[in-house]
Amino acid sequence: MTAEAPHMRLGIDLGGTKIEALALNPDGAECFRRRIATPQGDYARTVRAIAGLVSAADVATRAKASIGVGIPGTISPATGLIKNANSTCLIGHAFDKDLESAIGRPVRLANDADCFALSEAADGAGAEADIVFGAILGTGVGSGLVINKQVVRGPNAITGEWGHNPLPWPKAEELPGPRCYCGLKGCTETFLSGPGLARDFAENISATEIVALSERGDAKATAALDRYVGRLARATAAIINVIDPHVIVLGGGMSNIARLYTDVPKLWPQYVFSDTVATKLLPPKHGDSSGVRGAAWLWS
Repeated sequence: MTAEAPHMRLGIDLGGTKIEALALNPDGAECFRRRIATPQGDYARTVRAIAGLVSAADVATRAKASIGVGIPGTISPATGLIKNANSTCLIGHAFDKDLESAIGRPVRLANDADCFALSEAADGAGAEADIVFGAILGTGVGSGLVINKQVVRGPNAITGEWGHNPLPWPKAEELPGPRCYCGLKGCTETFLSGPGLARDFAENISATEIVALSERGDAKATAALDRYVGRLARATAAIINVIDPHVIVLGGGMSNIARLYTDVPKLWPQYVFSDTVATKLLPPKHGDSSGVRGAAWLWS
């Protein structure tokens, strides 16, 4: 086995509540999957838990696969340590090195949004596209950029931090915007995350419940979703103006709102600086499995 053409790929998706492992054979077919609870707030146990999943995959597949890991954060180019991680126990640790020591072979790490985008670009909704922007709309808002099947990584390791740009073309009632945990106001994440929709609705119910109300004809819920559609159209139009992707794939809980895929592209011509808009807005082919599949595809 070589790094350029591994026989078997193992992806690990490290989340706040669960760790999932998925092995893909050379043609991309699933041949092993296992999920365990994430040790809460315990860095050493997290490393051991991932090492245990790798050992289980080795036994089940009778092969030593390449290992890719998706994490809710990234490696700082300045220090080599984890930064910007929702799983705060990772911050400040050389997580990739510690995993390599525990497992005994090389590990590639990437942000979970990068893994999502790579999965959908490799053999998902964007498989036929050269430029794929993968946007996760969930508890937060993140994204990854894949060009010619390769994750784009910039010098600051923040490519795709779309959620921490201001919402484009804000309306008077959207200013200055909700305060974001990053310390600024009006970040795209504060409008397009699930909690952002719930905040806009101004009642103590979830985004899922708001969608259900709208489907039953509730006028207030429908108005909130109309505002959400308009904001997503503006935010993705800004991405089209800068990157010009062939495909934008949505992930996360908000990607299950069917009307996004019809209503958002209809609004793009108002904002995209072009006489035509050929970019496609698509749901993920692999759904909740995209993150762990993308981790596996980090070796390609």
